[in-house]
This record gives sequence, structure tokens and C-alpha cells, in this order.
Amino acid sequence: MKYSIVLSSKDAETVWNAFRFANTALLYENEVTVFLLGSGVEAPTLSTLAFDIEEQMQIFRAEGGMMIGCGVCCDHRKQEMPLLEGQLNCELGSMQQLYLLIHEADKVLTF
Repeated sequence: MKYSIVLSSKDAETVWNAFRFANTALLYENEVTVFLLGSGVEAPTLSTLAFDIEEQMQIFRAEGGMMIGCGVCCDHRKQEMPLLEGQLNCELGSMQQLYLLIHEADKVLTF
């Protein structure tokens, strides 16, 4: 099955749970793409002791998950978060890519 996950939250627990679900779906041999939209592009900066988002993102990449960050959303944050693009460590995408991900997905989830 092909999952597209749209993550637009910067709540640490929500982001952590989104990646935990994505990692679980990968364990069952699904194709999973996470598109970080809006404040979701801040995901790598949100880790806490209780919610180790960076660890979940590393597992996601290692297991073959694909992550795309909204390029425009990153641009809007450049002033206050100049290192964000490097922290994301993923392809920067567009609304056209998001449209295609949703169009081609068997399941779409939003967090």
C-alpha cells in the first residue's frame, strides 16, 4: 500500500506519533512518504526528552521512507531559522509534488 502523510504540526508529540506511525507502516512493507507542510517543516528542531523526533526521523530514512519538505515553507522561516534546510536533510518540494503524492496514494493521513 502507498501512504502519503501530510505533517503540518509543530506539536512535538504529534510529530513524534506521525513518524512512529510512518515507521510502523514501513515495517509492513508499505511505501511511505511524509510531506512536511507549514510548521511541519520545523519537525527536526522539536525533539524533547519525552519525544525523540530525530530518532524517529532517522529510523524512517533508514527503513526507506521518503521525506519532502515544502520549499516555500522553509523560505518563510529562513530569517529566524537559517539552518532549517540543512536540519531537514531532505528534498524540498512544491504543491505540485504534494498534489501528485495525494493523487497517487492509496491512503492519505494528516497530522
